[in-house]
Amino acid sequence: MAVDFRFIIIGGGMMGAAAARHLSSMADGIALIGPREPEERKTHHGIFASHYDEARITRTFDGDLAWGSFAARALDRYRDIEARSGIAFYSEVGCLFAGPTPKDEQDYINRALTVSRTLGSDIETIAPSDLRQRFSYLAVDPEFTGYFERKRAGHINPRALVRAQARLAEQDGVSLIEAIATSVRDAGSHVEVTAGGRSYSAERVLVAAGGFSNFHALLPRPVDTRVMARTVAFYEIGEREMAIFGDMPSTIVLGDREEDHIYILPPVPYPDGKTYLKLGGDTEMLSFRELDDVGAWFRSDGSVAEREHLSHIALELMPALAGCPVTSGPCVANFTPTGYPYAGFTQSPRIAVLTGGNFVAAKSSDELGRLGAVLLTEGVLGDKDFGSELTPVFA
Repeated sequence: MAVDFRFIIIGGGMMGAAAARHLSSMADGIALIGPREPEERKTHHGIFASHYDEARITRTFDGDLAWGSFAARALDRYRDIEARSGIAFYSEVGCLFAGPTPKDEQDYINRALTVSRTLGSDIETIAPSDLRQRFSYLAVDPEFTGYFERKRAGHINPRALVRAQARLAEQDGVSLIEAIATSVRDAGSHVEVTAGGRSYSAERVLVAAGGFSNFHALLPRPVDTRVMARTVAFYEIGEREMAIFGDMPSTIVLGDREEDHIYILPPVPYPDGKTYLKLGGDTEMLSFRELDDVGAWFRSDGSVAEREHLSHIALELMPALAGCPVTSGPCVANFTPTGYPYAGFTQSPRIAVLTGGNFVAAKSSDELGRLGAVLLTEGVLGDKDFGSELTPVFA
């Protein structure tokens, strides 16, 4: 039978929009299905997305070659995407890691230094005696060493990046359908997708719905992921604080365990007209299995206990924040047992999945989207694209 589209991508977030843009240069007959951002988060009872934000850290410094490669490939395309879309989203302010001296070769820092040499990234090691002098906004342990990536690092505006991807995709002929997909079914010769009360057909479908991929009936079998709560703290920054923090790089402060790190975004203007410095961590244990529970979380202000925990750490690391109004917001992280994203076909040869950001994928989303596009057109990912590492695991 004749189909409506050759390819349908479900999920208009960072990976899905990127996949649509890349796919538009490989084929015709493409649709990108996903809802628009709700106007009022706290009264919305539909689908959410974690890219509804203004700042995410970007860097190539990473303890894993695959993740470092995904980031480097994406970073190298940022300026071209900005130029062609007319939408700015990348601030190359650098990224600073600060942490204790590595104990052995398998420590994160030593692995990241090895990956950086492989990728040709320029990482400056800053001695403990110089770290607090160079980066005076940060009051870290006097024995901590710094690792500064000045180029190909900083932060991106995820909202703006998604807009840029969607604009370029639409300019290249992609049909943008603002609706929530509620069903994906392999009909034997094609795939049937229900979205916004309408039915669409395609030869192949890529489900790139992030933490919502297992909800509704989008996959033949659920993928093995954990959708975890994450709370983010926002410090409102005034003129006094801008003089201190205005020129800071994106910053990650490590602890004794990898999961004990704290990430800090430089002050960034937000849609409410205020400027916020944002920070968060990676130790919350609340997870979600039901769509209603995820929705309730996104309508909240996150965890009060986690906000207080983050505030305590923030004032230890950045005493100049004392007295600044602090608020919090919700986010979710979609973790896989492999530690890598999933990019592969399901039990159906016509339905593929791209998900599992593991709380670090925003910076790499353009490359992960490219891999989703390659998967749809070629049916497989090769070794240079880390295809075996990205093999989905199903529940």
